[in-house]
Amino acid sequence: MRKNKPILRVRDVMKTDVDIVDGMATVIDALNNMKHPETRTLIVDKRHEDDEYGVVMFRDVARRVLARDRSPDRMNIYEIMSKPVVSVDPEMDVRYCIKLFDRFGLSRTPVVEKGKIIGLVSYTDIVLKGVMLQNED
Repeated sequence: MRKNKPILRVRDVMKTDVDIVDGMATVIDALNNMKHPETRTLIVDKRHEDDEYGVVMFRDVARRVLARDRSPDRMNIYEIMSKPVVSVDPEMDVRYCIKLFDRFGLSRTPVVEKGKIIGLVSYTDIVLKGVMLQNED
């Protein structure tokens, strides 16, 4: 049990720079237009209010496009995305986020607040930023 130690929250460690793409974009266009390739993730935008977000990771492109010898300029993002995406709240304790990652085999997931994507959190973010923040105490 933590005594007088502040809870490390997803908001404290997440990346706020994410690439959100339209599902109709071709894989090559989506990759060429990425502003944050270091995240290795594309968030697929909702098409309407009642839709859900999707996600495409670089491993999806490798497995579903390159390994199958498909053309990235002829495949659309929606063909390789995972949807709906498991997301987390920015106020979640990172310890629970880690348990969620473990339970569902995730390495990263979008952070959603009031129905909107506000960031992306990964094991890397939790470890690197989390250790640094805790080391400041």
